[in-house]
Amino acid sequence: MLHTTVKHKLKQVAGSLTLVASLFTASVATVSAEDIGWPEKEELKFGFIKLTDMAPLAIAYEKGYFEDEGLYVTLEAQANWKVLLDRVIDGQLDGAHMLAGQPLGATIGFGTQSHIITAFSMDLNGNGITVSNDVWAEMEKYIPVENGKPVHPIKADYLKPVVESYKNAGKPFKMGMVFPVSTHNYELRYWLAAGGIHPGYYAPHKGDTSGQIDAQAQLSVTPPPQMPATMEAGTIFGYCVGEPWNQQAVFKGIGVPVITDYEIWKNNPEKVFGVSKKWAEENPNTHIRVVKAMIRAAMWLDANNNANRPEAVKILAKSSYVGADADVIANSMTGTFEYEKGDKREVPDFNTFFRHNATYPYYSDAIWYLTQMRRWGQIAEPKSDNWYMETAKSVYRPDIYTKAAKALIEEGIADAKDFPDFDTETGFKPPQTEFIDNVTFDGSKPNAYLEKFSIGLKGDTVL
Repeated sequence: MLHTTVKHKLKQVAGSLTLVASLFTASVATVSAEDIGWPEKEELKFGFIKLTDMAPLAIAYEKGYFEDEGLYVTLEAQANWKVLLDRVIDGQLDGAHMLAGQPLGATIGFGTQSHIITAFSMDLNGNGITVSNDVWAEMEKYIPVENGKPVHPIKADYLKPVVESYKNAGKPFKMGMVFPVSTHNYELRYWLAAGGIHPGYYAPHKGDTSGQIDAQAQLSVTPPPQMPATMEAGTIFGYCVGEPWNQQAVFKGIGVPVITDYEIWKNNPEKVFGVSKKWAEENPNTHIRVVKAMIRAAMWLDANNNANRPEAVKILAKSSYVGADADVIANSMTGTFEYEKGDKREVPDFNTFFRHNATYPYYSDAIWYLTQMRRWGQIAEPKSDNWYMETAKSVYRPDIYTKAAKALIEEGIADAKDFPDFDTETGFKPPQTEFIDNVTFDGSKPNAYLEKFSIGLKGDTVL
């Protein structure tokens, strides 16, 4: 737990004086600070899970970007994603590092019902799928080899005969993911289904939230830091998780990461920073200032071709943040990824925090998550394309992000060329083609997208 210190209290006075000075300067040179106004709440507590993609929070804290905005922040690790979400809803936390699906799931009432919004996307990519050594030994028989190494990307087609052998032996094939509305759940399901392995349906309207109806591979929830030990114990045979918990399996010699989410969906959105709608309405200036600080942190993380990553690794290795060995964190944070022991490959965008407009909250990203909720039964009934659009707009808030980014540009801290063109941006990325199954995603046509899959709910289908 990172507490607001006495030192920060002293800085609060200095920070207030600095803010007054900046407001005076702004009245002459720009209107950004005046437009944003004073923070309604200065002392804040934010939650996170011990994963490397919480880095924008850690860097905004460590580099003083929160304090530059007159904000005095405490960062606190949370036990799991449910506890984290509940504490944002009940006000114990002002905001948190969240799974991209959490604000959407909560807002539409899957699990907990509460209107959560996000104005900041924390990163792209960052996850992987790992299998146990025993499963890898069986998969390896089917995987093409070139120059003595497996050919990547490794598809679930090569896992399918292994799953079938478990079934023939009367043994369920079990895998772990971190939460029902996590990117990891949807990525693992996407990869499995692309290889002809059914990952199962949810039927919440029937009281079935296991997600294992018709499943050929049974997926269950395991908290990220517990993934390697749970697999080592034989409770699960593989998992999808964020870093450093795939690389941890390599270092411990207990498993092999077979694919990254960068290979499942190139430059996919991952975590977001979430707050309750009520909190956002009560603290609009504070919210913009939080986003400003986190944009700066993301810029720092990607600056000069990742030149700051070694320093970031040392920060994240602290027990108060991720608490894993720096060598393990560095394996992915510095632009590489190790599959089998010794098979380290260049993946420069594996962890991306600012490049490719990583921080912008695109409506089309939200719609992709909603399509996956529908595909696997978390949204039980068919929905119109307009419903997807309106739901995305109620949760993803590029308007707030834009105010923060424009202020940074006016202050000379950021460059307009590094952001979307705010005058023309629609919130929709062009149709995306770089998926492992080569299916194109057009966020403006969610129902047509769902029709493209042979496995999954679509149209008027109801379980």
